[in-house]
Formats: sequence, structure tokens, C-alpha cells
Amino acid sequence: MLTTHTFDDRVALVTGAGSGIGRAMAVAFAKAGARVVVCDIHADSAASTAADIGGNLAVAVPADIADQDSVAALVDAAIGAYGRIDVLCNNAGIMDTMALPADTTVEQWERVLRINLTGTFLVTHAVLPHMLRQGGGAIVNTASEAGIRGGVAGVAYTASKHGVVGLTKSVAWAYAKDGIRCNALLPGPTMTNIATAATFDETGLNRLAPVLALGESIARPEQMADAALFLASDAASFVNGAIVPVDGGWAAA
Repeated sequence: MLTTHTFDDRVALVTGAGSGIGRAMAVAFAKAGARVVVCDIHADSAASTAADIGGNLAVAVPADIADQDSVAALVDAAIGAYGRIDVLCNNAGIMDTMALPADTTVEQWERVLRINLTGTFLVTHAVLPHMLRQGGGAIVNTASEAGIRGGVAGVAYTASKHGVVGLTKSVAWAYAKDGIRCNALLPGPTMTNIATAATFDETGLNRLAPVLALGESIARPEQMADAALFLASDAASFVNGAIVPVDGGWAAA
């Protein structure tokens, strides 16, 4: 029976790893023995996470996951540094403004979808050929409670995270016979800085408040990282296409 969470001789690529959940994931995989490619759009943040991990266990690679050329350079750098990618954590993402559909601008819609959904696809698309050559791999996507609900975020974020759920299931189905597993986490409220740059729409926020209040328990980023570690590990070797709420029971309400 394989129940190990040990990642010796494996390489994990984590996007959005400069802070929050992504940083916690990068640190957790390194502690479990993996070498980690720390990706973030902010070079200083990526470098800080890699420095905190220390040794030769991490390399920082700044990249914009919404840009195909930047993603190609990211994956080339990962392969150049460590020769393989065994685990991909598609964690990078942004919030919307909680605006209702009629109040959401086309520019906001396109930006959120481009980063949260298209960016996740672009990185997955670039990593899959390497996993296929290796004969396997594990992908963990960070979706959201908004990926299974209509009332916990604005329309752009909600649509993007529903898309991540669909992408997860499609990749899981398509590559199961190739030894590649793909699962998604659905974090509830978590102590991160994803919302700090957003200016929230008051009307939308008031409309969403009753549902948001159900998720009053706040998780630590490390609790999300623990779930990602499990899904990427041999202990989850028969878990594929799963959409896993990590929300203290919010999805059960």
C-alpha cells in the first residue's frame, strides 16, 4: 500500500508561489523532499519564497501565466534547472470586484478569465508533454468555492473558477491512462492577499453577503498546502478528477 507523502527525487512547479497559498505549497513540497520551481509574476516575491526554502531545493522563475511566451520560458527554465516536472500546482489567480453581471466591464471579465482560466490552461498545456514523456505526473489546480456556487464572488471570478473545475475534469479524463492525475482544491475563505488589490463593488458585495457569511471560518494557507500535498502524493494514486472543498464544511451548508 502506497501512503507516502514523500517527494524525494520529484520536482514540483507552483504558480503564484510568491505569497499566500502558493507560497505555503512551495514550502510544503520542499519540506517533503521535492525540488521546487517557484513561479510568481512578481520576481521579488518568487525570490523571497525560494530563499526561504533555501539550499538547492528551489529556483525562482518569474512569469506571467497569462502570456504564452512567458509560460514557455517558465517551463523551459524548470526543465533546464531540474530536468523534469512531476507535480504542477496551478495556483496563481486574481479576484474580481464582486460586481454583478450587468456591472462587470468587458475589460474586467477578460482580465480575470485570462489569468484564472486561460493561464491555468497555458501552464498545463506546456507541462503535459513533459509529463507524458516521463510516463506520469500529478496536477493540482486551485479552484474556489466559487467554482461550485453562483453567489460567493462576482461573475468573472465565478465563471473562471467554474472553468477551472471543468478543465480539471477534462484533463483527468483525457490522461488517466497515461499516468497523469488532475484534481482541484476548492478553498473557502483563506488568509491570503488575493483580495488586497481589488476594489469591491458595494452593490455586488451586499448581494453576496448572506452567502459569504456562511464561510466565516478562515483557513491558514498551510491547510490548503496540506491538501495539495495529499492530492499530489502516492497516497492519492487512485484519486483523479476530484473536486475537493477545503472549506471547513462551507460546501456542506
